[in-house]
Amino acid sequence: MSIQHDPIREFEALFGRPFGRPIDGQHTAAMPMDAFRRGTDVWVYFDLPGVKTENLDITVERNVLTVAAERTWQRQDGDQSYVAERRAGTFRRQVQLGDGLDLEHLEADLHDGVLTIRIPVAERAKPRKIQVGQRPTAPEAIEATAAA
Repeated sequence: MSIQHDPIREFEALFGRPFGRPIDGQHTAAMPMDAFRRGTDVWVYFDLPGVKTENLDITVERNVLTVAAERTWQRQDGDQSYVAERRAGTFRRQVQLGDGLDLEHLEADLHDGVLTIRIPVAERAKPRKIQVGQRPTAPEAIEATAAA
C-alpha cells in the first residue's frame, strides 16, 4: 500500500476549511489565516479588513475555535457601480485546537483589520525536565537472636 503525503489535506485537517469553501451549507468568503507557536503561546492571525469589533464573534467549543465576522458596504440609492470586487457578507472560519492549549486564557484583539488571537500552551503540555534518581538501596538485614 502506498501512502501519499498531501500537505493541503493535512493543513485542512489541522486548521479547518480555508478560503471560501462552504461550511455547514453556508458560502463563506476568504478569511486568510496564519498560525504559529512562539515560546509558550500559539498565535493565530486572521485578515479581516473593514470588520468592526461589534460584528465579530469568537467562540471556543470542544477545542474548536470559531471566528465569524460580518462586513457590509453602505451604498446609497442612485449609486452606479463600476467595479465591485470587495466582498461583503458573513465570513466564518473554524480551527481545530490541540488538547495542550489553555483555552480558559485565550485573548483576542482586532487592530488595523487584523484579528490576533493568543492562546497559551497549558502547563501540562510545556516541556519540563525529568530528574533521574537512583533506586534506593535495600535495607541491611538485621540479625535477631532469641534469648531463652
